[in-house]
Amino acid sequence: MSATEKEINNPVKKGSFIEENSKSLLFIIGAVVVLIGIYIWYQNVYLKDRAQEASAKMYKAEQYLGVDSLAAKAINGDGGYPGFEQIAKEYANTKSANLANLYLGGIYLRKGEYKKAVEALGNYTETGSPVADPLALGLLGDAYSELKDYKQAATYYKKAADKASNNFTSPMFLKKLGQVQEQLKDYKAAEEAYTKIKTEYPASQEAAMIDEYIARAATLRK
Repeated sequence: MSATEKEINNPVKKGSFIEENSKSLLFIIGAVVVLIGIYIWYQNVYLKDRAQEASAKMYKAEQYLGVDSLAAKAINGDGGYPGFEQIAKEYANTKSANLANLYLGGIYLRKGEYKKAVEALGNYTETGSPVADPLALGLLGDAYSELKDYKQAATYYKKAADKASNNFTSPMFLKKLGQVQEQLKDYKAAEEAYTKIKTEYPASQEAAMIDEYIARAATLRK
C-alpha cells in the first residue's frame, strides 16, 4: 500500500491527540469498564449484604431506644450488640446507618446534648419518608432552639412543616416556628405561622388554643 493510500485509509494526522495517545485512551476505556463493574458489584452485592447485616445487628439498640435509663446502651451497645453510634460509622451508606443517625439525634436531644444532636441529625439523609424526613428536620429545629440559635431553628421548623403536610407534624412544627419567630422579635412571621395552623389545620390539636398565640403575636406587632 502506498503512502497516499495509507493516508486515505487512516485520516488521523501524525501528531494528533488520538494518534499520540491511543494507548492511553485504550487504558482509560478499559479502566472505565472495570470501574463500572466494581460499581455494580458495590451497589448490588456489597451494600446489600452490609445493609442486611446492619439491620440484623441494630434491632437490639432499637429495643433500648424508648427507655431513658437504657439510652447509653442504645448509643454504645451492650457488649453483645452494637449501638447506634457503631452502626452509623461501620455501616455507612446503608438505610440502617441513616436511621441510626436519626435515632441518635433524638436520644441526644433527650439527654440535653444538643451539639451532638445537631451533628447526628446533620448526617441523616432524606429518604422520601413522609414521617422520618420532616421529623429529622424538626428535631434539628429543636436542637438549634435549645442552643438559642433561633434563626437556624426557624429555618428547620419551616422546612419540617412544609416537608409533608399533615395534621400531626405540620401544625406542631408551625407552632414551634411561631415561638422562635417571637424570640427573634419577628412578630409578623410568628402571627403568620400561627394563623396557618388555624386556617390549614383546624382539626389539629395545636389549633384548639392557637387563637391565644395569634392574639399575642398581633399585640406584640403594634
